[in-house]
Amino acid sequence: MEKVIKRNGKIVDYEGLKIENAVYGAFKEVHPNSEEQDSTLIEMAVKVMVEVKFSDVDAVSVEDIQDAVEESLMLLDKEVAKAYIRYRYKREVARSSYDAQVLSLIKGENEYIKTENSNKNSTIVTTQRDYIAGIGSKDISERYILPKDIVDAHKQGIIHFHDMDYFIQPINNCCLSNMDDMLQNGTVMNGKLIERSSRLVKRTTVMTQLITAISSSQYGGQTVNLSALAPFVRESYERTKEKYDKMPGLTDAQKEQYAHEDTLKDIEDAVQTFNYQINSMSTTNGQTPFISVFMNINDKPGYEKEMAALIKEFFVQRIAGMKNREGVPVTQEFPKLLYVLDENNVRPGSEYYDVTELAAKCVAKRMQPDFISAKKMREYKNGDVYGCMGCRSFLSVDRFTEKYGNIANAKNYDGKPKYWGRFNQGVVSINLPDVAFSSNGDMDKFWQIMNERTELCHKALKCRHERLEGTLSDVAPILWQDGAFARLKPGEKIDELLHHGYSTISLGYAGLYECVKYMTGHSHSDHGCGEEFGLKVMEYLNEKCEKWKAEEDIDYSPYGTPIESTTDKFAHSLKKRFGDDIFVKLDGKDRNYITNSYHVPVFEHINPFEKLEIESKFQALSTGGAVSYIEAANLENNIEAVLEVISFMYDHILYAEINTKSDYCMKCGYDKEIKIITDENGKLDWECPQCGNRDHRFMSVARRTCGYIGANFWNQGRTDEINNRFVHLDCHELGDVK
Repeated sequence: MEKVIKRNGKIVDYEGLKIENAVYGAFKEVHPNSEEQDSTLIEMAVKVMVEVKFSDVDAVSVEDIQDAVEESLMLLDKEVAKAYIRYRYKREVARSSYDAQVLSLIKGENEYIKTENSNKNSTIVTTQRDYIAGIGSKDISERYILPKDIVDAHKQGIIHFHDMDYFIQPINNCCLSNMDDMLQNGTVMNGKLIERSSRLVKRTTVMTQLITAISSSQYGGQTVNLSALAPFVRESYERTKEKYDKMPGLTDAQKEQYAHEDTLKDIEDAVQTFNYQINSMSTTNGQTPFISVFMNINDKPGYEKEMAALIKEFFVQRIAGMKNREGVPVTQEFPKLLYVLDENNVRPGSEYYDVTELAAKCVAKRMQPDFISAKKMREYKNGDVYGCMGCRSFLSVDRFTEKYGNIANAKNYDGKPKYWGRFNQGVVSINLPDVAFSSNGDMDKFWQIMNERTELCHKALKCRHERLEGTLSDVAPILWQDGAFARLKPGEKIDELLHHGYSTISLGYAGLYECVKYMTGHSHSDHGCGEEFGLKVMEYLNEKCEKWKAEEDIDYSPYGTPIESTTDKFAHSLKKRFGDDIFVKLDGKDRNYITNSYHVPVFEHINPFEKLEIESKFQALSTGGAVSYIEAANLENNIEAVLEVISFMYDHILYAEINTKSDYCMKCGYDKEIKIITDENGKLDWECPQCGNRDHRFMSVARRTCGYIGANFWNQGRTDEINNRFVHLDCHELGDVK
């Protein structure tokens, strides 16, 4: 034996002294007063026995050597053997759990954490504190709270138990915050009463503070309704109009003009305040709030003009960009903007088409807004139109208002279908490619494994639900007592809000493409057996959720998971379980990622309209949420193309995005696309084409990762996926692809 294979796979020289030191420590623990000679005899005996056992082997793993040490000690001194086993166990625990992970985080050596979330910078101490707490939560959850079969399946990449780093506390996932209730009726923060004010800028400031407080009390994305500010816009106009009415010598037209101009300035200041506050404040998990703004001109009947003015100002400021530390305007990640398309803004000549034209210019420059079709949403959601929670999670259609009334005690309850103030309990995702690969192509076996895996996910989701059951409203007053979700009494349990459809819980899924391709030999984009089988898989997930919902009065729903880091994890687990060439065998393309949710694979050459039309069929069955997208080249000089795509989205798909590029090199000022290259070590990296800069600290790269825009770079799997994205819209004449 000349070499030792370490746990990380590295091969090093064998050192017998390490065996002697380990045995010496165990010996002195049991025999602290024994002669050094006695200790040396046992150390040497164990060393010789181990070396003899592996004398004919060139390289031995650390684990095999330690097993041999235990066997040898059991023959020589059983008490010392027990001490050695205890020592070995402690070392194993330290390596696999809290200590090693925390130390590697602090040293900047934890590659998983550094690229786990493209919106979190793990070098910042406030973010590190959140990660340190999360490492402890995950360790305790795996060892004490979750059943072993769930933990094992999670570690193998068969399922993914999301956000385990928050699981030890009773914390919910994402939500639609009820800003209308809190701004109109007042709320409480840090035990201090925040009363209603008619001042727009003041209300906007309060809104951003509420957003931060709510984000700090949960772990997922949050969406606020911009219409909550519309009444304050009107009050701003009325107040200034009253001021000018008292001024002599002004005509009625002048009074209205001046009041209108002052109101627009109030709106400009309010939106600027919103953007500055959101992008300068941090939540308790050390990052900008994951916030989306729902922009529906028709959300508050009678306030359409106020809403149009607010939305336009958001677009104007987003187009201008937010200055980085060098003073250069770059694309900001937050807030995510959700713009609703409807009959009065989507057709040329419609009343608010100018707002949509501005939206097209904004998305061409800054990747925002995203588009929600009121037409398709009314079709899918029982006539209702509301926002997704964060980046893509949608609430189920309201089913409790008529039967259960105002169980949340919201002050603005009017008996209408309720969405704002509702939330999601959490997500567990199934790795669909693993189901397919495990079946070896046998259809009967595939459905048998699907049943087993979905029931395992169900068991894991019940763990999430039960973790929240019994929680008192006191744990997060801003959520449960002061209006964000409810206005429960101190000491009151939140249990009723976990049932009756008030909240949802999500059965996530990923890799539908790979699953379908393996089982049928076709992509689900094929109008044949591939598409047919893919839709059957989606229908199966829906049937499971409906069954659990009927049995438990809990709103389960299928959810197209935004697997940012998990795409890399799932891909590596598949290679480990089924061979490094599994993707090459599948479609001839080796890669370190699987396809998000139901998406057509990123490398498939397909025009944007066909992609959106195909994916719309699957999105309709992803009732718990999903988002489609197309990749586009720089379209700033082709806004007509953007508008045509937007119009197509309105007629065909509920929720979709247009991805462009928005980069900047701080070393040379290059402001076009920064490219992905393969470096000298075979790793993917980002490089400025103009000056060759690869230092991430001196470049701004914004890419849509999983619904949100990310700008803190990504793991190798996600970077590989970004690098392989086919540009669906890359032409001057849209007719070339339609």
